[in-house]
Amino acid sequence: MPIGPSVPSPLVSSHRPRRFRAVRRSVLAAVVALAAAGAHAAVPLPQLGLDAAQTTVSGLSAGGFMAVQLHVAYSATFKTGAGVVAGGPFYCAEGSVLNATGRCMASPSGIPTASLVSTTNSWAGQGLIDPTSNLAASKVYLFSGTLDSTVKTGVMDALKTYYQSYVPSANVVYKKDIASEHAMVTDDYGSTCSTKASPYINDCNFDLAGAMLQQLYGTLSPRNNGTLSGSFVEYDQSAFVSGHGMATTGWAYVPQACAAGSGNNCRLHLVLHGCKQNTADIGQQYVRNTGYNRWADTNRIVVLYPQTSTAATNSCWDWWGYDSANYSKKSGPQMVAVKAMVDRIVGSGTTAPPAALPAPTGVTTSGATASSMAIGWSAVSGAAGYNVYRGTTKANALPVSGTGFTDTGLSPATTYSWTVRATDANGGEGAASAAAGGTTAAAPAATCFTASNYDHTMAARAYALYGATYAYGSNQYMGLWNIYTTTTLKRTAPGNYVIGTC
Repeated sequence: MPIGPSVPSPLVSSHRPRRFRAVRRSVLAAVVALAAAGAHAAVPLPQLGLDAAQTTVSGLSAGGFMAVQLHVAYSATFKTGAGVVAGGPFYCAEGSVLNATGRCMASPSGIPTASLVSTTNSWAGQGLIDPTSNLAASKVYLFSGTLDSTVKTGVMDALKTYYQSYVPSANVVYKKDIASEHAMVTDDYGSTCSTKASPYINDCNFDLAGAMLQQLYGTLSPRNNGTLSGSFVEYDQSAFVSGHGMATTGWAYVPQACAAGSGNNCRLHLVLHGCKQNTADIGQQYVRNTGYNRWADTNRIVVLYPQTSTAATNSCWDWWGYDSANYSKKSGPQMVAVKAMVDRIVGSGTTAPPAALPAPTGVTTSGATASSMAIGWSAVSGAAGYNVYRGTTKANALPVSGTGFTDTGLSPATTYSWTVRATDANGGEGAASAAAGGTTAAAPAATCFTASNYDHTMAARAYALYGATYAYGSNQYMGLWNIYTTTTLKRTAPGNYVIGTC
């Protein structure tokens, strides 16, 4: 039965005076600021021995599109379900920023849902994503605000149509009757419901996080509205990925009942923020004030909040290909990194690195370009894979299966040093190899192009987003996307452009 004003529900707050809620928001913001000021150094992501069969994901906006990507591409991992707020169908942009900012946000009539289903089936058949049969038992929660002017409700309608090819209708809840703008909706924190502004968290008297978690997991114990029992953990993301628009640290909330060694039966919920919502943009507001942790605290749910960096376009997750052409496949760099984080925190952490695995020998560098270097080594008997380290930073997200790896994103004319470690089937590492050094090539001579912002995007020197134009590589703002604004771009490396002259 629909929830009305006269029906009590933990998902709809009482209509407290706005003044009370404003005061509470101010207090919460102060608490967040103090917590940020007292934050300690990042630690390794813990391995907690969670129930892998109950892993779920949700996200807002770019995080919503990313949540769909993970749900579909890694359906064996996220088969319990997904929550999507202001997102769209899998592979909606088809690798085009024009599609991303057009049909996938404002012109849903152009979304080729049937074709996207066909692509999904084809990729699953090729092993590029997990079998779609995993989705048959999934629970899905969809939300679209009636005032959302960024991702129109029609885009979410297309997502519902897409899911109908894989998920039974009885397993899908679609709520689109709240007058909210483009934001994560809560019942007691954020801007007014019709506001479209940072931090893109709106108080609409509706507990959206609770609604999603109850759809995904079934009936839950009441949320904890007081002091939480668990811990917020800032963990080292660089252990899983270097660059690719990802921050060096992420966050997790671990209830006391789910702490390492507690012998618990806890589960994991992965939360993906939207554009301009990572901790560099809005502090810990998304991590602490979107409502997930209060439910997690009383229901044995660990919440993982991976983070993009400000190097990512508008701090967005890659759901149109700004970082990789494989962005929506299992091999996409951000996809691989997030999946590795999920695997780590779910894992039991009982496997120690095997002392028997010797250090790789014959490590060499070759094929230097201005931004990359190839590293090779001799095979180690009994190794399941290898990890490559640039200095103390792991360069690969997941173990390398062969005896070669190309490290990218390097600076021109710079000397680096690499070591290699063999890994066993559980990811345990052996001894480090001797270091091999190498120097990248000098940057190629700059070439300049003067054209309209529209022509720059057509020539793949720039891209358009929200009606604005940005240079590829540097992501510098170039002005409005039209034929009247002229900009000179200097190519400093293949695929990298800055505003300037030669």
